[in-house]
Amino acid sequence: MSDATIQITLPDGSTRDVPRGTTPFQIAQSISPRLAEAVVVAKIRSAAATTEGAEEQTDAAHGGAQTEEAMYSDVATAERVVDLAEPLQESVHLWLLKETDPEALRVVRHSAAHVMATAITELFPEVKLGHGPATDHGFFYDILREKPFTPEDLIAIEARMAEVVARNEPFRHEWIGHEEALKGYEEQGDFMKVHFVSKFTKPGENVSFYRNGEFLDFCRGPHVPTTGRVRAFKVMNLAGAYWLGDEKNPQLQRLYGTAFFQKKELDAHFKHLEEIKARDHRVIGKQLDLFSIQEIAGAGLIFWHPKGAIIRKEMEDWMRAECLRRGYDLVVTPHVMRRELWKISGHEGFYGDNMYSPMELDDAEYRLKPMNCPGHILIYKNSPKSYRDLPVRYAELGNVYRYERSGTMHGLLRVRGFTQDDAHIFCTPGQIEDEIVACVEFAEEVLKKFGFAEFKVELSTWDASKPQDYTGAPEDWQVAIDSLKSALGRKGIPYREIPGEAAFYGPKIDVKLVDVLGRLWQLSTVQFDFNLPKRFELEYTGEDGEKHQPVMVHRALFGSVERFFGVLIEHYAGAFPLWLAPVQVGLVPISEKHLDYAAEVKAELEAAGLRVELDARNEKMNAKIREFGLQKVPFVLVMGDKESAAKAVSVRTRGVGDQGSVPLSEFVARAAGLLQEKSATL
Repeated sequence: MSDATIQITLPDGSTRDVPRGTTPFQIAQSISPRLAEAVVVAKIRSAAATTEGAEEQTDAAHGGAQTEEAMYSDVATAERVVDLAEPLQESVHLWLLKETDPEALRVVRHSAAHVMATAITELFPEVKLGHGPATDHGFFYDILREKPFTPEDLIAIEARMAEVVARNEPFRHEWIGHEEALKGYEEQGDFMKVHFVSKFTKPGENVSFYRNGEFLDFCRGPHVPTTGRVRAFKVMNLAGAYWLGDEKNPQLQRLYGTAFFQKKELDAHFKHLEEIKARDHRVIGKQLDLFSIQEIAGAGLIFWHPKGAIIRKEMEDWMRAECLRRGYDLVVTPHVMRRELWKISGHEGFYGDNMYSPMELDDAEYRLKPMNCPGHILIYKNSPKSYRDLPVRYAELGNVYRYERSGTMHGLLRVRGFTQDDAHIFCTPGQIEDEIVACVEFAEEVLKKFGFAEFKVELSTWDASKPQDYTGAPEDWQVAIDSLKSALGRKGIPYREIPGEAAFYGPKIDVKLVDVLGRLWQLSTVQFDFNLPKRFELEYTGEDGEKHQPVMVHRALFGSVERFFGVLIEHYAGAFPLWLAPVQVGLVPISEKHLDYAAEVKAELEAAGLRVELDARNEKMNAKIREFGLQKVPFVLVMGDKESAAKAVSVRTRGVGDQGSVPLSEFVARAAGLLQEKSATL
C-alpha cells in the first residue's frame, strides 16, 4: 500500500484500499447508492488504536457532550464521530451510521441547534450567541438579547426553522485563522464567542467553523449533510441562564428544543413528556399531602407532612435494620462542627463553595456539615483499633447541608438540607475489595426492594492532568481505581468509565437506577478513600504489632432520603407498594348502621400491623370510594349488611377494581403477608 493509499476496515471485517482524502460518503457510494442515501454520519477509529483504549476514550469524549469542554476542546480520542464529507487521512475502522444509531441522533440535534441559531439571527440580527449543544433529550442555544423573547417569538423561530430546513443548505466545514476568528468576533462585540475561541484554540492554528447558507458558527461538529435532514423538531421553552453559570455575569436567554429524524419519534417523545409531567413528584406530593417547601423558611428545605413522614419512617426503618443485619453499627453525629475539622478533611479547600458560610460562636468558627464522613472518622479515632476489630462499619441517616445556587433547586430532587444514608467502612487493604463488593450487593438489594428492576453503573476516575483538583499521590489513585474495577469484575457488572468525575479524595462507583419511564437517576454511590485516613492519621495495630493506616469506603445507597423519595413518587406515580403506602386500607361503611362492624374490621387490621383509615362521614358510598382512589390507597374495603352478617369485606384493589366479597380473616392474612414480604406488587 503506497503513501497515497489508506486502508478502510468495515464492521464486517472486510477492508478497502482507497486514496488518502477519500470521504465516508464516497465509501458509502462505492458500497451501495441506497446506503449512501440512508447514511447520516460516520464513526472512525484509528487502525492503530486498541479496542479497549478506544472504548475508554469514546466514553470520555461523548459522555458529557453538553459541556463547553466536550463541545470545543480538541480532545484526542481514538474513536470519534465525523461528517460524511470528512477527508480520511489515515487507515481507520469505519462505521457508517444511519438514523437508527443513537450517535446519529445526537448529531441531528446538534445540527438542529444550528438551524435554530440560523433562524434566530435572521429574525433578530441584534442577538449574540453563546453555545448551542445537543443534550440527552434535545438541544439548546444561549442567547444574549436585551428584550425578552415572547411566546410569539418562539412560534416565529420555529416557523423560520422550517424555512431553513426547506432550503436544504449544506453544512460545510470551514477553517479560519485564529487571529482572524478572534478579530471577527471582537468586531461583532460577541464576547462569548471570543471567550470560546480564546479558551479552546491556540494562536497560530486554524479554528473550526461550520457554515450553512449565510450562518457561520464556531463549532467542531460533526453535522448531518444538510439542513434538510433536520425534519422533525420543536422549539419547546425558554429559561434563564447566567453566562458561564456565574450569577455575577450577564443573564442569557436559553432556548430549548428537541429534534428527531421522524415525526413519529417526535410525537412519541412528547407523549413521554406528558407521562413525566403526570408523574411530577411536586404535583403528586401536593395532591397526596406528602411534603411541602415553605417560602418563609427558605428554598430547598423540606417539610415532611404526616403521610410523607410515614413513608420516610418505613424507608429509614428498613435501611437501619438492613445495616444492622449486614454488620454495621449505627452512629449519630452533630450538625455543626468546628471549621478546623473541615480544613483537616480538605472540604474547606476542595468543597468550600458548596458549604454554608462559617458561623462564629464563643470558642471558634463552626460550619454546617455537608458530609458525615469527618464525624465518623472522629468516632473511629476515639479508641484504639486492632486488625481484629476491622472492618469497622459506621452507618448514619444524618442531616447535611449544602449550598445550592438560587434557581437550581427542584422539589425533593435538588435541595439545600437533606438526610444522607451515609456509611463509612474502615478496613485493611486486604479487605477493601470484599467490602466494595458487599456495598454493591447492598445497593442492588436496595433497588430490588423498592421496585427497581434495572440499573446502570459508572466508574468515575480522576483526571491525572488536573492534579490540583484532587488530593493524593498518583500511585494511590491507581490502586483505588484498580480495586473498584476488580470488585465490579467479580460481580460481572458492566460499567462505563468516566475520567474526571471522581470525588476529590478518591474514585467512585455510581449506580444509576432506571425508573418505569426509562429515566436514569443517580442515587447510590460507593467511593474508595485513601486520603482522609492519611489526613486524620488513622491507624490500627496489625498482626505484626505495628501501626498501620486503614483504608476507607464511603457509601450512600438512597443517596439522600429526599431525592430517593422524589424518585419513588415519580416511579410509582404516588401509587406506592402496600408496605410504603401511608394509608394501606380504606374502610367504607355503606351506612351509619355499619359503623360498628367497620370499627371491628379496623381494629383487626391494625392488630395485624396495617395502617387503616375509616371514612365515617355521612357521604355516599361511591364518593368515599372515589376519595380513597384519589389518595391511591392500595385496598378499599366496603361493608354492608351482607358483609356484616358474614364477617366479610368487599375488596377493591388499586389498579384492579372490585374483587368481590371475601372473609375478613382471608383478607387480613393476604394483606399481612404482602406487608411482611414488603412486596412491590399487590
